[in-house]
Amino acid sequence: MTDLGTWPAGPDPQPAGPACGSLADLLERVLDKGIVIAGDIKIDLLDIELLTIRLRLFIASVETAKKAGIDWWETDPALSSRAARDALTEENARLRARLEALDEAGTDTTEVTR
Repeated sequence: MTDLGTWPAGPDPQPAGPACGSLADLLERVLDKGIVIAGDIKIDLLDIELLTIRLRLFIASVETAKKAGIDWWETDPALSSRAARDALTEENARLRARLEALDEAGTDTTEVTR
């Protein structure tokens, strides 16, 4: 009967691929350089295309993303308090302009502004 819990005697086996650093080093390298993962999912039925989903994933640090021209999180009101304030300020200005236009047209806006 053989003992399956022991390795054969001899030199320790070497890793098959190149040795890379720790997971933290790998993550730092990926975030510094950025990585793009792209793929398409297509669902066909009898040669009729029913659905196509195109996936594009860009993993990078904020600084690397900004260098690539990606900064959508800064202008999304759901993600940025500054963008939310800007959106409210813009809406407020539009409403004030609309009230002024109604006042100039002679429309009674006292009920609207209460």
